[in-house]
Amino acid sequence: MNSENPLLALRGKISALDEELLRLLADRRALATEVARTKMATHRPVRDIDRERDLLERLITRGKEYQLDAHYITRLFQQIIEDSVLTQQALLQKQLNNTDARSARIAFLGPKGSYSHLAARRYAARYFDTFIESGCLKFNEIFDQVESGQADYAVLPVENTTSGSINDVYDLLQQTSLSIVGEITLPIDHCLLVAGSTDLQQIKTVYSHPQPFQQCSQFINRYPHWKIEYTESTAAAMEKIAAINSPEVAALGSEAGGSLYGLQVLERELANQRQNITRFMVLSRKPVEVSLQVPAKTTLLMATGQQAGALVEALMVLRQHNLTMSKLESRPIYDNPWEEMFYIDFRGNVRSDNVLQALRELAPITRSLKVLGCYPGENVVVES
Repeated sequence: MNSENPLLALRGKISALDEELLRLLADRRALATEVARTKMATHRPVRDIDRERDLLERLITRGKEYQLDAHYITRLFQQIIEDSVLTQQALLQKQLNNTDARSARIAFLGPKGSYSHLAARRYAARYFDTFIESGCLKFNEIFDQVESGQADYAVLPVENTTSGSINDVYDLLQQTSLSIVGEITLPIDHCLLVAGSTDLQQIKTVYSHPQPFQQCSQFINRYPHWKIEYTESTAAAMEKIAAINSPEVAALGSEAGGSLYGLQVLERELANQRQNITRFMVLSRKPVEVSLQVPAKTTLLMATGQQAGALVEALMVLRQHNLTMSKLESRPIYDNPWEEMFYIDFRGNVRSDNVLQALRELAPITRSLKVLGCYPGENVVVES
């Protein structure tokens, strides 16, 4: 062991183990791909909840033999199992829809480093070898790029566990011809980012998109002397901080995004809620078919009559066909004061008999009904 720095040899061993872990994770993902091909041939569903639960319980038991904490094992292998499930889903979807996996142009909010940019990268990593980035300043520009053919896909945030629904996006969904073809859930860890050496008391101005300020309001309220400046995106705030390069300014954004601009983290985990997650929708000009082997979600845009019980009657149709609703959002109808459209997400595939029957029964009891998209569900929960 090096007498000058005894940590060097130990760090070398850890690095070697990390390399081996990466190789094993790649081997496991390759096996997940083989499993997906076998399931395609035998028409088995992607998810096997009992198998996932048994696997996790066995790993927790084995982990105890190595003095590994059950919570640690659970968190680690939930991520690994989720990756396996989503890898299999992506393969089945590409096969069913004949997706050209070579490249795609994806439009999103903000320049590089924004949360939307990170979500776009996550989606592209599962479906495409490479992707062309197209950052936009406003939500309507994202829709315009895909509708006009300048981009193939739009990635748009629709809701956050702390700040709720993003109404501007829901309002634009009323007017678009695009179809929802996917979803991404991205854990959000808001950080206070700075360009150099400073502290909380030196900071005078903080830049970010309105959403992070809302999600981190409890932290921000501790420093009433800070001036709040809104930007088009978190990435625009990071870019500005890097350009100003002053100990008196900071940005709210992600650590990964900040690293692209050479920023350092001053404070981490600033959201009001520990579980701060943003859900993004992926839209395209053409809808996709979702394999019956894959857990699917469907989003409806619906207007009911104004008579008492009209919405309840519509929702009862979903219940009668065992369709679990995961989201209900109301928004004013454009140019129709006091009238509302309802966005409904439920677990189900428009190719299945119960969903087709539910849609037939909804048609005569609603003023308008549109399927905005049927797409693979990404929320993979493995219970121990």
